[in-house]
Amino acid sequence: MFKFSCADFTFPVLERTAALKLVKLLGFDHVDIGLFVRSTHFSPIDLQAAPQSYTAQVLQDLDDAELRASDVFVQIGVDPSERAANDPSSDIRIKNREVFLRALELCVAVRCNHLTGLPGVFHSTNARERDLETAAEETAWRMKECACAGVQYSIEPHVGSICEEVESARAFLRRVEGLTLTLDYGHFVMAGESSALVHDLLPFASHIHVRGGAPDRLQTSVEENAIDFTGMLAGLKQLGFDGFLALEYVWVDWNGCNRTDNVSETVLLRRALESQIRRLTEAS
Repeated sequence: MFKFSCADFTFPVLERTAALKLVKLLGFDHVDIGLFVRSTHFSPIDLQAAPQSYTAQVLQDLDDAELRASDVFVQIGVDPSERAANDPSSDIRIKNREVFLRALELCVAVRCNHLTGLPGVFHSTNARERDLETAAEETAWRMKECACAGVQYSIEPHVGSICEEVESARAFLRRVEGLTLTLDYGHFVMAGESSALVHDLLPFASHIHVRGGAPDRLQTSVEENAIDFTGMLAGLKQLGFDGFLALEYVWVDWNGCNRTDNVSETVLLRRALESQIRRLTEAS
């Protein structure tokens, strides 16, 4: 019923082929590809420079690791505010579109039917409504391009974005008909919103990021986790969710996300989720 994947960027200290083999060794058949400028594994800059040879090597590395791609997550700037989807500069947005189309080509080439992007941020030089309008326009364009290629496009609401609260995420969903979410409870719970409130976004989720989280802490161990994953799984089961649960521990010096043992926590969280899924199945 539920499908699991693991993010390649959970293990950025390893080189790419080693990280992919570790994902397989941990028992996963699918991997979430992080196409990030800051990535040590998959680079949109390198992809743009030589799309055919780069894509061929990615395909080879995935085949060698016996993995399939479950999501391609593209982030064009070093951080979400740099070259955001709704950048005020039309020149930058045009360049962003070029990168996005290359990412979509990669997604299709690796036989992945899901692509994630970021919604955009508010800019001090712009009125908030203008930022929201531009974000909606760019998101709608991305959705159209993905639909033509047979790929599902979603955004990930995150801390510091135009969708950093549950209500602002719902408001943006109303602006862009048919939009889905790559949903990570941690961004909302960190900011003090309850899991019960985040459950309301489940009907819009096409991909789920899972890792331990708590108020004021974007990433925690399983033992310290405060996210209601049981309620999340029950809601997804009721909705007939057929996307992936992507184990997405990260290792980066941002919001304390370099303080967990990602190998152990990935194993422990998957075991905990599988145990909860078995109980839900037995109860139904």
